[in-house]
Amino acid sequence: MRTNVPQLVISRVFDAPRELVYRAFTDPEHLAAWWGPTGTSLPRDEIEFDVRPGGFQRWTEVDPARPGLRVHIHVDLTDVADGRLLDGVMHVRGRLPDGIEPFETRLRIEFHDEADGRTRLDIRQWLPEHLARPSEEGWRQAFTKLDARLIRIQAVAADHREVGAWQS
Repeated sequence: MRTNVPQLVISRVFDAPRELVYRAFTDPEHLAAWWGPTGTSLPRDEIEFDVRPGGFQRWTEVDPARPGLRVHIHVDLTDVADGRLLDGVMHVRGRLPDGIEPFETRLRIEFHDEADGRTRLDIRQWLPEHLARPSEEGWRQAFTKLDARLIRIQAVAADHREVGAWQS
């Protein structure tokens, strides 16, 4: 984290409105459904959020295939703009995979409106250089789960609208 240039830059467009994508990052129920690489999960009772400047996000990532794995993540939020920005320092501790040592990373996530109700997510991370590739792969796997979550949420909302229209 000694450089002004982030070691990881990701831009991804999701087929969902910005408010919903933002909520996926700031609502514990949503984050628990998609965060982390394939096979990992977040115990709901180990998630705590206070999303505001000066607030935090805390959770634990586990992998049933590797019972000793317990990744504790704590994000100190320095800048939050509702629906548009999460910025802070992420502290990663615990029993980490593949011999990775505990580390810190500055994390900046921006949410932008795109055409047709879609959202562009821009992520920048300032982290130890040797972690850029595994972090990018972790994001890729998590985004696969996030895509599925966003589709499911929107389908349920559409079904409720249809039922409401039939009942009117």
